[in-house]
Amino acid sequence: MPESPESGTAQARTTPALVLAAASSYGDKVFIKDGQTAISFTRFAEFTRTAAAALVDLGFRPGDRAAIWAPNTIEWIIAALAIQYAGGVLVTVNTRFKGSEAATVLNASGARVLFCIGSFLGTDYPGMLAEEQLPALETTVVFGEDSETAGHSWGTFIARGEAWLALNGTSAIDAIATAVRPTDPSDILFTSGTTGTPKGVITCHGQNMIAFRTWADVVGLDQSDRYLVINPFFHSFGYKAGILTCLIKGATLYPQRVFDTDAALQLIEREKITVLPGPPTIFQSLLKHPGREKHDLGSLAKVITGAASIPVKLITDMQSELGIGTVLTAYGLSECCGVATMCRRGDPAEVIASTSGRAIPGIELKCVDEKGQAVPAGEPGEILVRGFNVMAGYLDNPQATAGSIDAEGWLHTGDIGVLDANGNLAITDRLKDMFITGGFNCYPAEIENLLCSHEQIAMAAVIGVPDERLGEVAMAWLVTRSGKPVPVDELTAWSRAHMANYKVPRYFEFLEALPTNASGKVLKGELRKLHQQQQAELQMTSK
Repeated sequence: MPESPESGTAQARTTPALVLAAASSYGDKVFIKDGQTAISFTRFAEFTRTAAAALVDLGFRPGDRAAIWAPNTIEWIIAALAIQYAGGVLVTVNTRFKGSEAATVLNASGARVLFCIGSFLGTDYPGMLAEEQLPALETTVVFGEDSETAGHSWGTFIARGEAWLALNGTSAIDAIATAVRPTDPSDILFTSGTTGTPKGVITCHGQNMIAFRTWADVVGLDQSDRYLVINPFFHSFGYKAGILTCLIKGATLYPQRVFDTDAALQLIEREKITVLPGPPTIFQSLLKHPGREKHDLGSLAKVITGAASIPVKLITDMQSELGIGTVLTAYGLSECCGVATMCRRGDPAEVIASTSGRAIPGIELKCVDEKGQAVPAGEPGEILVRGFNVMAGYLDNPQATAGSIDAEGWLHTGDIGVLDANGNLAITDRLKDMFITGGFNCYPAEIENLLCSHEQIAMAAVIGVPDERLGEVAMAWLVTRSGKPVPVDELTAWSRAHMANYKVPRYFEFLEALPTNASGKVLKGELRKLHQQQQAELQMTSK
């Protein structure tokens, strides 16, 4: 029997090899469709070569790092794969970051080149960096319309690559690409931790290839699929589970810059979208939309979501009301390439809704007590992961790496979970105090550090509180320097100017002092109880 087209991509062990294999396997088939623009797998490989050549002409060398700060666009995909084609390491930057937050990532990574959007949602992105000190950054390439801040335009950048190729030939850039090894770092995704300081998670080409070939196999992704990517590319869900899997399986990718329910419904109907991953909030929005029944969503066949807890009704509604045959949940974190467990096709709705499935092939999983001993099925414990997907380490932070990966190779996730008798994992809590707002990880320590930079705030403690639409949102308990409350409107406006919107506390409360234990540690459990009491009192007064 003749080999299937994806047999070529199955052999790829690096992203440069994957780009070439996809071009060879899928040729003129459309890889990316964005509005009226369609790019084939072959044309994409040509664009990638050209952009990689432009980087080399700028003095970019294997092992160098380049960052992308932009929404989901065709240019993002080309730039990302070009960085790796030139032997470099991709650094992703959250599009919701303010200038100081982006600068922290750029400086920590030592990125020499930055690709960023010019203007997005009324914000001049290069302009936000105008006052920041960025000693390592040498070149900024601006997508879209030019920014007021000087930088290379995307068109000028591509022209530079074309000139380099005309002089040196494609074999010169391909030689750099083929020299990339599976064990070489491919990307650095920054994740904040309990210290509030962002940490760069390093993963390598080979482990990402294995992880997301497995992910695509479990989902059942194939060449016939039309894949809508709403998850931001700066996150592994958008970049790895989106871009890489489409290259591996020959699916057509449809990037969406920001989630808009009306636009998503129209796109699903018009383009006959078959695959739609995303947090539960996306599907709740689609189901609740008053105009949903006016749109034909019958093409949707494969949905992948994930969260600590998902209502069983949401799963059954996606299957019955939207007619989606495959609805899966999954669990992962940046430190394990973004995927560790997945449900399987055919699992009952209760399993899909109440668990994140079983360990993917090649991965070991266990839950342990405070002494590091495995707990029996049904008992809660910290989730540990071991296998090919565990990160190479945290960038320039051996102490943090040693604190997360033990001598036996187990990654300590900081999440609390329960394994059932069949190995399905239910996430129950987080040791790291993290909570999730609309699909975005929020780390209280990071928000607290930002709030304490306000001239009137002496102390801050942040907890996640339930929210019907977003799952959880930030609630800040504050002690002011003057002892008097700061107007909430003023604090909200200040927060929006200094941190990404999803981090901005939705509630502010003022105390004379934060509750602490004998060692001075803030007792957040007491704050949660206080919030619950407030909610109970509100319910009583509303009756």
